[in-house]
Amino acid sequence: MNELTRRDFLESTTAASLGLGAGLSSLATSQLASAAAANDRVRLAVVGIHGRGGYLAKKFAARADCEVAYLCDVDESLFPLHAPDVERAQGKAPKVTGDFRRALDDRSVDAIVVATPDHWHALATIWGCQAGKDVYVEKPVSHSPWEGRKMVEAARRHERIVQVGTQNRSAPYNIAAKEYIASGQLGSIHLVRVINQKAWPNSPAAVDRDPPPGLNWDMWTGPAPQSPYNENHHRCWNHFWRFSGGDIINDGVHQMDLARWLVGKDYPVSVYSTGGRYAEQGVFESPDTQVAVYQFDDLVLVFEMTLYTPYMLKSAQALRDSDMFPYWPQNAERIEIYGSQGMMIVGRHGCGWQVFDRPKDRKPVIAHQQNGPFPDDAHFDNFIHAIRARNKPSADIEEGHRSTLLCQLANISYRLGGRKLMFDANTETLIDDAEASQMLKREYRAPWVVPDRV
Repeated sequence: MNELTRRDFLESTTAASLGLGAGLSSLATSQLASAAAANDRVRLAVVGIHGRGGYLAKKFAARADCEVAYLCDVDESLFPLHAPDVERAQGKAPKVTGDFRRALDDRSVDAIVVATPDHWHALATIWGCQAGKDVYVEKPVSHSPWEGRKMVEAARRHERIVQVGTQNRSAPYNIAAKEYIASGQLGSIHLVRVINQKAWPNSPAAVDRDPPPGLNWDMWTGPAPQSPYNENHHRCWNHFWRFSGGDIINDGVHQMDLARWLVGKDYPVSVYSTGGRYAEQGVFESPDTQVAVYQFDDLVLVFEMTLYTPYMLKSAQALRDSDMFPYWPQNAERIEIYGSQGMMIVGRHGCGWQVFDRPKDRKPVIAHQQNGPFPDDAHFDNFIHAIRARNKPSADIEEGHRSTLLCQLANISYRLGGRKLMFDANTETLIDDAEASQMLKREYRAPWVVPDRV
């Protein structure tokens, strides 16, 4: 299909699809996708294929309504590991490139999937929007609040669909939990606890050396400060401030986004965070123990994190897809919502939710509950539907930015010794704190620069 026909087709689906609504079921969306696939497929470039990116490439390639046209990664050793699986899934070999700008220059590519390390999310998304591509970007959306806002501006200016990989927003059981809260059955809510606990050992120092063959270390480093290759930076980038923001932003952002969405809050009035790197000696910069307290107008949200607690368990995939509920006291990724009429505990990624009333005879009383499977497929459905219908996806970039911002503010407070930060929601700035305000934006390394105007 030539380019004009492709664009005409995508635009022609808008009027027919709008009536289906943002809450389209996975089944209905899949039927829509299968019908569309006979005429056209959304052509994707996956940017970053290590770990999550390789999984996303295979998932999109297996869809009848998609084609993975490009695999893009600065590490050429990854191509033989993933390209054959993508070819088997879709019956066509993807192109491979170490510079994803080749895919941006290809007008037949409709969208990009960004699964790079965190410090590349903003620039890749902005370049994608500027090139006329829709974007699926993994969480967290950005490295700093300033560049997160620039991502929103780029999406709006270039009229692009930008879906964030916070798939809990596409889960029917979470939508039902939100409706339950909105109905008032939980009563008034003034306290929410967000839990993120696991085991993630520190790393010993490693010597600087030449990068492995086939790795473009300069481009991998991208917007971050230039430095020699170090295995810790390459493999454990989550725990270095130049690349990311520790586990509150690597993993906890899932629960933060879900909690914020469920109770309907946007921006806090104030934030403070404390903690430290206590459990093990090593080179990681981000904390292994962190507590953050967010004051909203009528609600306090508390985030609690530990990384030395192997008895706190993230739910296995089999549990997520079953009709069982976790053992909540040792569930490592739960949300506790305290209402005047009951307490709701919510699990992410398919673990369901339960509402607890007063115990009777020392036994729990469950007032209501609902479960549901892991929502990845529903989230991918939502993204492809949004591309065709040209409406906002369930995890629009604006929402992803606001949730990531919560984590970034906590890290700014933590890095300043637990300083309380007062936040201006109208300008997304900090009030009367010049030192903290400087941390709302990073310095960029040419040519990997997020511009003021996107």
